[in-house]
Amino acid sequence: MSTHTLPADVAASLEQGLAAMSLPADLAGPLLQYLALLDRWNKTYNLTAIRDPREMVTRHLLDSLAMAPFFSTGTLADLGTGPGLPGIPLAITHPGLQVTLVESNGKKCRFMREAVRKLGLSNARVAESRAEALDEPAAYDNLTARAMDTLAGIIAVGGHLLRPGGRLLAMKGVVPHEEIAALPAGWQVESITPLQVPGLVGERHLVVVGRG
Repeated sequence: MSTHTLPADVAASLEQGLAAMSLPADLAGPLLQYLALLDRWNKTYNLTAIRDPREMVTRHLLDSLAMAPFFSTGTLADLGTGPGLPGIPLAITHPGLQVTLVESNGKKCRFMREAVRKLGLSNARVAESRAEALDEPAAYDNLTARAMDTLAGIIAVGGHLLRPGGRLLAMKGVVPHEEIAALPAGWQVESITPLQVPGLVGERHLVVVGRG
């Protein structure tokens, strides 16, 4: 699907955001292709509550890409990914990162399979499953769950997927002191990094939790 179906100012907004985040300008093409597909499917299947593509640029694409500097290669399980956030933008950004998009909602999985196919993302695959039911123990270097539960809750449903020495990278608003205090034994915070997302109001932090 071509990007001309999006409002005219969407491409410029994305390009400005990529420049502000020091990300390559050539990411705009595939990201806009993904956004156009999401916008089209969303009108019928209600994949995300955000309806305006301009808002999707900030709250979906740029917010996901704020995590990009923390990855390079290896394997990532994106739990409860919905329509593929942040997993698909990260797979676009890092061709050497093998991304598994974990989602139990069938219509969202159908959308992601179409997006992966149309974008030619050979480094992304869809696992239609609840995180706790995914039978791939210790298969991943990294976990993320952008819109899912507390740190302890994420670990409870997806911790088995992470190899020893692996990392959970969790997007949060303010620093979640109570969640950190409630981490189960064997898990510890490695870093807390404030993130700057162009156009996004409010605090954003990436909390990295290690498995000993």
